[in-house]
Amino acid sequence: MQNTASKGIFTTQFWLLGLSSFLFSSSFNMLIPELPGYLTQMGGAEYKGAIIGLFTLTAGLSRPFSGRLTDRIGRVPVMAFGSIVCFVCGFLYPIFTTVMPFLLLRLVHGFSTGFKPTGTSAYVADIVPANRRGEAMGIHGMCMGVGSAFGPAVGSMISINFSLNALFYTSSLFAFLSIAILLNMKETLKQKERLSVKAFQITWRDIFEPEVFSPALITFLCYFGYGAVSTVTPDFSGYLGLQNRGYYFMFFTLFSILIRLFAGKISDKHGRAPVTIAGCAMLIMAMLITGYADSVTTFLTGAAFFGMAMGILSPVLSAWTVDLSREDNRGRAIATMFISLEAGIGLGAFLSAALFANQRQNLSLVFFSMAGFAAAALVYAIFIYQFKKRRTRAV
Repeated sequence: MQNTASKGIFTTQFWLLGLSSFLFSSSFNMLIPELPGYLTQMGGAEYKGAIIGLFTLTAGLSRPFSGRLTDRIGRVPVMAFGSIVCFVCGFLYPIFTTVMPFLLLRLVHGFSTGFKPTGTSAYVADIVPANRRGEAMGIHGMCMGVGSAFGPAVGSMISINFSLNALFYTSSLFAFLSIAILLNMKETLKQKERLSVKAFQITWRDIFEPEVFSPALITFLCYFGYGAVSTVTPDFSGYLGLQNRGYYFMFFTLFSILIRLFAGKISDKHGRAPVTIAGCAMLIMAMLITGYADSVTTFLTGAAFFGMAMGILSPVLSAWTVDLSREDNRGRAIATMFISLEAGIGLGAFLSAALFANQRQNLSLVFFSMAGFAAAALVYAIFIYQFKKRRTRAV
């Protein structure tokens, strides 16, 4: 690995990676607000939970492989593969126009986020100093966040003013640009292996790295809410009269971007656990406000609180994971955290769709249930914080 002790954050490599991540994030997020309606038009309204659920299922299943490959063949090839999947899938959506082929394509599309973020997180950890890791994760997450805000808002505009097919092809274009940037980036893994069958031989340690259990569990519990938001807020937007279903996504991502600038840096100074506690508390508030929403103002207020919660939790939990990992198993540790993330999103998507059952009156139940998972994360984070304090005093 590179010696990053004397290096700053703002290198050319760092900003190229940020631009690639922005384009990648825009590529797949621009589809999310329009896919529930698209599936309904096909006659598959009852499968709305599968739009996010299947996507995250494949992402989660592919994490052990992406983590192992990241530690063996390199960060850049793993990132490039994720962007290539997005590029190909964008061209296939206009062809797969019935329910089951569409759901199969969502399953395949999930490989993109199963690979790209794993390689990206390892790459960031390689090129920044350890004492600024939270700050770096926050700034890079801001690049992803801008894509998450830009993508849904622009995607809905393209769909409204042009067509869904134009949206799908635009998604492919963004993924292609992401790949082009990655091809010009320097690999940071020094001890690389050739791609072979052995690289795909997964063991239990490739699936679960015990050293990062705490941030992985908190990630799992917190991201149930993300699965619910991705699944039911497009319909919620429609009930409240919002024509552009990307507004909730735009609001939560903009607020996420703002707080990411500070959250990671604060955690570098004061510790990961106390900042995580603040993020969990904010997430509970976000779910409750959204659940009570009966107007656009309250709905978007919930989006703002959700954005602040994710803006705190995402960089801090990522940095916490890297803190607990060793350099030679960094990809595996990050994969464990992302497996937890995808499991939370996927289960949250399926659970929220089941609770919603396409009935407006059930939306409050969905978000109050998600607040319960966030509360469980809060309790565990407080336990970890208090345990560490007692152990420090004992020493």
